[in-house]
Amino acid sequence: MSTPGVSDRVIDPMMALAGCSTRQRILVVGAKSMELMMELQRRGYLLAAAAGNCGLPTGQYDVALVDWRRRTLGALDATMDWLDDFLSPRAVLVIWLDAQKSAAKDSLRAAVMKRGFIVLQGAEHPCGSALLARRSQAYPLQKAA
Repeated sequence: MSTPGVSDRVIDPMMALAGCSTRQRILVVGAKSMELMMELQRRGYLLAAAAGNCGLPTGQYDVALVDWRRRTLGALDATMDWLDDFLSPRAVLVIWLDAQKSAAKDSLRAAVMKRGFIVLQGAEHPCGSALLARRSQAYPLQKAA
């Protein structure tokens, strides 16, 4: 059973930012990934998986929710490298962090952009902050007429 309040403080704003539907495949990554995945499944997101049960990487996930509370931004690099092959070309990425200083947020944006994502939005919440990004392949360059 989920812990009221704890998962809601993270899941609700992440899901609102990602704009997920129950038909999308969602990969949850982070220390509480199993707990958050079970909460999503309880809410009807039956295609949600945690890092521990996500299968082999075949670009099958439409959304990645990364719960990166109490972890360093430097440690996120290896996770982003691992995560890359699981995400579809049109994937959405939401990263949840503890409240960060402006310089740390800029570093996060740069790291995400370096991996081929376009940062669409950031959001501040009392218990942390979130960043929404989409793969740059989702926005193909328009050919000149």
